[in-house]
Amino acid sequence: MNTDELQKLAQHARIMREAGITLLVASGILAFFLFVPFMSKQPAPIAGASAAPASPDAFAHVPLEAKAAIVYDLATGETLYGKNADAQLPLASLTKLLTVYAALAELSPSTPVIIPEDAAAVEGPRTFNVGQTFSLDDLARLTLTASLNDGAVAIASATAVRGNHSESEMLAAAASALGLSQTYAINGSGLDEGVAVSGGYGSARDLARLAGALVERSPRIAWATTQSSAQATSAGGTHFSVKNTDPIIGSVPRLLLSKTGYTDLAGGNLVLVFDAGIGHPVAVVVLGSSPKARFTDGTALVAAALAHFAGVASL
Repeated sequence: MNTDELQKLAQHARIMREAGITLLVASGILAFFLFVPFMSKQPAPIAGASAAPASPDAFAHVPLEAKAAIVYDLATGETLYGKNADAQLPLASLTKLLTVYAALAELSPSTPVIIPEDAAAVEGPRTFNVGQTFSLDDLARLTLTASLNDGAVAIASATAVRGNHSESEMLAAAASALGLSQTYAINGSGLDEGVAVSGGYGSARDLARLAGALVERSPRIAWATTQSSAQATSAGGTHFSVKNTDPIIGSVPRLLLSKTGYTDLAGGNLVLVFDAGIGHPVAVVVLGSSPKARFTDGTALVAAALAHFAGVASL
């Protein structure tokens, strides 16, 4: 499904929701004048009469490669779709969402965060030099947008030091505060600790709620993850520009947050939060897919969610 099709479906869903509100008000007024006088004249139900047809199930035939997934209505708490939604699975870099949320609970966005020596030893490409300093807000935007492991190490370290806890204790406290019963992390980046131990674990449902909480706590940081790149300047004047790791950000209407994750243990993971219309945030989480299929899985679930709100089975 291409971007134009998703945009049309999103517009249709919004129109249907607005029309539904207008119709509800009009129906209430009409009922006031008509229902009471005619109540005694209503005929008895016809035996064997069929019920009104059920709304089409937009998720009935969505093909997914993911081991687990959820479409979660953040406005109502309703699960619109779930596949092993409460299974505890490796999170890979989705753990960084918990790291940033924990930091924002302890530190102000302007708090200086120094890149520690531990960040220099982290697996994968390194973006920063030891000793460089950023505001938490700037470092979080760079880290989540480009999934920077050294940035996550720095944020986790600074937060743990402030709270006088180990990183795992700090992350556990943040998960507990949000009621994320299936979520815990050993490190702030989500990198595998070994061939059989992931850096973080959680369920699709937990991740949906975590992503929604991060959007609510810091829309600015969340918004950065919806852009093709993020920019920031260190306290020493060095400018950084990093590329988004999510190639489908331009395909999701009214995207509020995006985060990718991949390790050998986790497979391909993806979190999206988008506005289904009229301030109605919806989270889509894909866990345990393949590196490529996580994006087709995510796009398919977004399209199905928009179809659901439009009251149709598909585009």
